[in-house]
Amino acid sequence: MRSIAIINQKGGVGKTTSAVNLSAALAEAGNRVWLIDLDPQAHASLHLGFEMEEEYPSVYDVLTADTSLDEVRHQVDENLWLTPSHIDLAAAEMELAGAVGREIILRDRMAEVAEQFDYVIFDCPPSLGILTLNALTTANEVFLPLQPHFLALHGLSKLLRTIQLVAKRLNPALKLTSVIYCMFDTGTRLANEVVEDVEFFFIEQRQTDSIWADAYSFDTRIRRNIRLAEAPSYGQSIFQYSNDSNGAQDYRSLAQEVMMQTIALQNSGVVPASVPRGVEVEIVDATNEHELILEREF
Repeated sequence: MRSIAIINQKGGVGKTTSAVNLSAALAEAGNRVWLIDLDPQAHASLHLGFEMEEEYPSVYDVLTADTSLDEVRHQVDENLWLTPSHIDLAAAEMELAGAVGREIILRDRMAEVAEQFDYVIFDCPPSLGILTLNALTTANEVFLPLQPHFLALHGLSKLLRTIQLVAKRLNPALKLTSVIYCMFDTGTRLANEVVEDVEFFFIEQRQTDSIWADAYSFDTRIRRNIRLAEAPSYGQSIFQYSNDSNGAQDYRSLAQEVMMQTIALQNSGVVPASVPRGVEVEIVDATNEHELILEREF
């Protein structure tokens, strides 16, 4: 089983869209997939059309009461299960402020789960609080959705430091595995420059002992697509809403890469460090302002 936290403390980068549609694509390919919604806004739950009734327990009850994860898991499609969120989850940080071991509650609950899944995917809130920490202590991998935009580079170092700190103190198995480029404008120079700069940074980390030493960018770029923006309002994944759209094609392609990655993990035990696009690093100008941001941030 692969447990993957999809996180970025910056909102609006395609995090929930990726969590939902990657989960749906993996399930469509025949994998047993469990999506856990840890965002108090419950956007992943709404995206999949899950109607939260008052009497339904949610992940809030798992973190704050004696509720098992098995009790809050619902099948929403073939091969796809969801643990929904609730607006009450916004109060969880305050309620857990004095709780001993509050960062590992979800990990302890996960150890009690009876069923087996091929993938467990955590949709995290756009913050680095106790909810995200619970995901990071439970998952073994991090997927980083990143909008290829100049401002997306700011705050990246804080996120990486948080992941590194959790790995050092709470979850030694945690690794940053891959970067997903979302809302990609194929025709713009800026998008390609940002991608080159981020990939150049990860290339430089190959020989280090950091938890992102084996990280690489997926070849699939999630293109801007209005269908992806429309699908949540209908409570459907992109495959249910617009099966032949660019968005559906991109997330199917991404799922194929994830499954190939899984096979490589099973065969070698190590996440493969593929040759990223832009590997000819001489194209990255040392005076490039985006690269200078990376150098300053890291």
